[in-house]
Amino acid sequence: MTPTLRQSALAGSPTIELSVGELTATIVPSVGMVVASLTRCGTELLGQRGGLTAYRERGSSFGIPLLYPWANRLGGLDYVVDSTRVTLDPATSPIRLDESGLPIHGLLTASPLWQVEHAEADEVGAEVVSILAFDEHPELLCGFPFPHALALTHRLDAGGLQTSLTVMPTADTPVPISFGFHPYLAPGGDRSAWTVDLPVVTRALLDAVGLPRGEVGPAESGPRELGSTVFDDFYPTIEPDPIFTVSSSACTLEIAFDAAYPHAQVYSPVDADFICFEPMTAPVNALRSGDDLRLVAPGDVFTATFRIDVTGA
Repeated sequence: MTPTLRQSALAGSPTIELSVGELTATIVPSVGMVVASLTRCGTELLGQRGGLTAYRERGSSFGIPLLYPWANRLGGLDYVVDSTRVTLDPATSPIRLDESGLPIHGLLTASPLWQVEHAEADEVGAEVVSILAFDEHPELLCGFPFPHALALTHRLDAGGLQTSLTVMPTADTPVPISFGFHPYLAPGGDRSAWTVDLPVVTRALLDAVGLPRGEVGPAESGPRELGSTVFDDFYPTIEPDPIFTVSSSACTLEIAFDAAYPHAQVYSPVDADFICFEPMTAPVNALRSGDDLRLVAPGDVFTATFRIDVTGA
C-alpha cells in the first residue's frame, strides 16, 4: 500500500496520477487542476459526462472542478463589493453564460494557468499542489479586480481524497470569498437504489433561473432513497460538521465540509448517473447580494477544505 505518484496523459493533456491502496486519483493541472477521475479497484467513482475533452473545449464540467471566484451563477453582469464596481464582459474575461445569459461557475473553468508547485508521495499519501497567480493575469482581474494568488492541493490517502484551496491577497485590497467545488459523485449501479443522507437545515426558494428569492423553508434532512428524486437545490444552512453521503450496493461516498463551507448546493437531474454535493463558501449570487459574503484582509489567508471518503459496501 505504498503511496505512489506518476505522470501520464489523458485526452492529450498531461496528468498526475496519485495512488494509495485501492484508490487512484487523476489530476489535470493544465485543465483547471480538475480531478478527472477517482477510482477504487479500477471502478470509476466520479461522473464523467463529456469527460476531459468537453470540459477543456466547452467548459462542460465533470469529475471535481473548481468554481472560482463565484460558485453557481450570478444574477447579472455587474456587481459591487466594498465600493468596487465590476462589469463583466465576455470579450475581456473568460466568462461563461448559462442558458439564461447569466455568468456561471466563475473565471477559471478548465483554466490552463495553474502551475504545479510540487507533487510528491510520502509514507501515508500522495499530493499535488498548484499555484495560480491571479494578480498576474489582466483577463482575470477584469472580471474580479482583487489581486491575490491561489494554492490548490489535492491529497489522496488510503481512505479518500482531500481538497484544499487557499486564497492569499497580494495587495492592499480585501478579497471577496464566494467560491465552491462541484464534485460529481457516482457510486455505481442503478441510481434508483442509491441512498443519500443530506445534513441540511434550510432550503432556499429559487426563482425561474435558479437564483435565491430571499425566502427559505425547512429542508428535508436525514437518509432516504434517491429513487427518481431530482435535485437542483441551494441549502443556505447546513448542520455543523456536515457529512453528505451517497451509497450504492457497491460502495459509500461521504463528503465532509470544514467550517469554511457553510452552504451547499445539491444537484442531480433526471436520469443522471451522479449526484453533486457542492461545498460553497457563500450563497448563490453573493457577489451581487452581499449575503454572508466574507472578505479576506491583506496579510491574512483563507483556506477551505473538503474531503471525500470511500468505503466498501
